[in-house]
Amino acid sequence: MIKISGDIIDPQSIISEYPSNSIEVKIINILSSSEKTYSYDSLDQLKFELSMRASIVTASRDLNDSYFSFKIFRKSECNPEYWNRTNEGGFLLKEGVSPSEGIKDIYINSSMYGTECATAMVIVFYKALVDIYPEELFNKMFPNIHLMNWHYIDRDLKVRYYGDQEDYLPGDCRYFKNPDVNPMTPEWQGENVIDLGDGTYYGHGIGIETGEEMISALNDFRKEGSETSAYLLDSATRPGFKYLADRYNEFIEETPHSEQSA
Repeated sequence: MIKISGDIIDPQSIISEYPSNSIEVKIINILSSSEKTYSYDSLDQLKFELSMRASIVTASRDLNDSYFSFKIFRKSECNPEYWNRTNEGGFLLKEGVSPSEGIKDIYINSSMYGTECATAMVIVFYKALVDIYPEELFNKMFPNIHLMNWHYIDRDLKVRYYGDQEDYLPGDCRYFKNPDVNPMTPEWQGENVIDLGDGTYYGHGIGIETGEEMISALNDFRKEGSETSAYLLDSATRPGFKYLADRYNEFIEETPHSEQSA
């Protein structure tokens, strides 16, 4: 069920605001039918999460449709006009570059970029925010973006790992583990993916596939003779939707309407 400020809400009162087959409606139906209680401080907080999750799905599909390539970290590539490539293979935003423009460039000049799947997930999270945050707010919150893996992600994204979840939602980052990976291809020890809400997942390097197809692709990179299959972990990695919603709503409340529309 869904609670707003402690009160159970009728999901139909929110569903009516969105197209019937939208990601937002799918999420509301999962939340409202769950035995778990999902609590929000305000309706705006819930609506922000719906918007950001839908934006994550869109950013995932757009990255899949781009020329952004899969490369191991030691061979990673980025546009030097916007990013400095680190010795580890990560991308560090260049001084004087707008953070929002740096993220957008990955999609605009995608053929100039290549890296591993974990970095792609982080890029998707940032792009989802770029598409719904005012530019001023995004650039203020994320001035020093370092793209590589989960260890370098900005604290203000509030990304957390959640194990053994009762529900999985469109926009969740999931993980397919390949326990018997061939030691010659360690980059395929697993695949970070985004749940697209229609039974498919986006994983950088594999593309958009069903869970069964993801597992089949990873099984091709097992040790010779292995019969241990890859599998989907019962976990999800999520940004801090409520925290990000509160920062958004505070900014909107504090910013004159004329500046928001500029």
